[in-house]
Amino acid sequence: MTFHILEELPVDPDRARVYEHGWQSWSPTTTYPVTATSWRPVRPATQVMAYRPGKPGPERGFQGEGLLAVDPGDGGAVRLYATTDGLAEVASIRASFVEGRVRVSSDGPVVTLTHESMEGGLAAWGDAFASAVGVVPPRPAPTVWCSWYHYFTEVTEADIDENLAALGGHDLPVDVVQVDDGWQSEIGDWLTLSDRFASLPGLVARVRDAGRRTGIWVAPFLVSRRSETAREHPDWLLRDAEGDPVDAGFNWGAPLYALDTTHPGVRGYLTEAFGRLRSYGIDYFKIDFIYAGALDGVRHDDSRPLDAYRSGVNLIREAIGDESYLLGCGAPILPSVGLVDAVRVSADVAPAYEPADGDPSQPSQVGATISTVARAWQHGRFWVNDPDCVVARPEIERREEWAGVVARYGGLRASSDRIAALDDWGLETTRRLLTDVPPPTPFPS
Repeated sequence: MTFHILEELPVDPDRARVYEHGWQSWSPTTTYPVTATSWRPVRPATQVMAYRPGKPGPERGFQGEGLLAVDPGDGGAVRLYATTDGLAEVASIRASFVEGRVRVSSDGPVVTLTHESMEGGLAAWGDAFASAVGVVPPRPAPTVWCSWYHYFTEVTEADIDENLAALGGHDLPVDVVQVDDGWQSEIGDWLTLSDRFASLPGLVARVRDAGRRTGIWVAPFLVSRRSETAREHPDWLLRDAEGDPVDAGFNWGAPLYALDTTHPGVRGYLTEAFGRLRSYGIDYFKIDFIYAGALDGVRHDDSRPLDAYRSGVNLIREAIGDESYLLGCGAPILPSVGLVDAVRVSADVAPAYEPADGDPSQPSQVGATISTVARAWQHGRFWVNDPDCVVARPEIERREEWAGVVARYGGLRASSDRIAALDDWGLETTRRLLTDVPPPTPFPS
């Protein structure tokens, strides 16, 4: 990567702050003291799965992906640096503190703006970017119950039925019952069920009979090395210049590969999979780990990575129809503007307050909080912000603090506890957060 200096700014080293915008949903996004260095991945696989693949940050300082701002701390105007494209090309923008000055550089075209405040500058730029992209004002998000944060990959059809009954028994205001990871036979095999599920159409019918809608989780651009899809269709995999499958990370106990979203076979498969799910009556789709669609590689039609990514998401939208609600997660942020109804704007929440390895791109309340707050300006401008689920059962560390974050910054409201595991405080907090949902308009300053 070649970075060209844009300018050097004198700053107050004790008060100056840098806003660094991360690449995708899970990439840490927040403001830092100008003398600090932003977070870096602890493990190599995390560079691919939670930061920007192929573009590691500098040893010291900051690297915003498409967006970086500097408050000099001396009463002067905030300087905001933004990529000129954002959809097909996203410049990386660096800042480093050297002897009382901040040196700003980028590896691509950037515009420089000024504003009296950080929050105001980000909001103004967000308005302009949304207008340029042609974003349609977002529609209200449904309220959701999600299976993930209690059952994880071991969820069963019986678990869904139990919580469906409990939602009715407690009269909780949930529109959508979302079946998360664990319903499928393998990552990448979206046409076959795990042995814990007997019939998606039957489950959808029971949810509908209870007066609710059904949602589902899919990681559409990933395949596990264990999957039948990877074994039977090796030509569908995105490959590097040497012809090897592109590394998409490691999870679920196996290496992951990316699909080439421009390959006719992949496009036909995704159309069939999402079309089938839609035909069952499912009309809420969480598409996850979708960074994989934007990885560098040799594609069937020689598309640029972000063009291929947007084409893949648009294909899913066509398959499920405009009436379905589409939530993106693990999503490259700026390239996703205009494609989806809602986006996860943070790392996963977790029962633990701190991330296990100190990296806030990994599940924790710390990681979920910092980016939810720092990306609050995107809500109502680009989409509905998803801060991740309400988790309010007694074993959640500092659950009151997380509930407060969701109350202030949560656009999409989803509960992810086993309802029977909630105590009185957890049940009433869940009810309150699912009832008092903010409109899909920018949050008040």
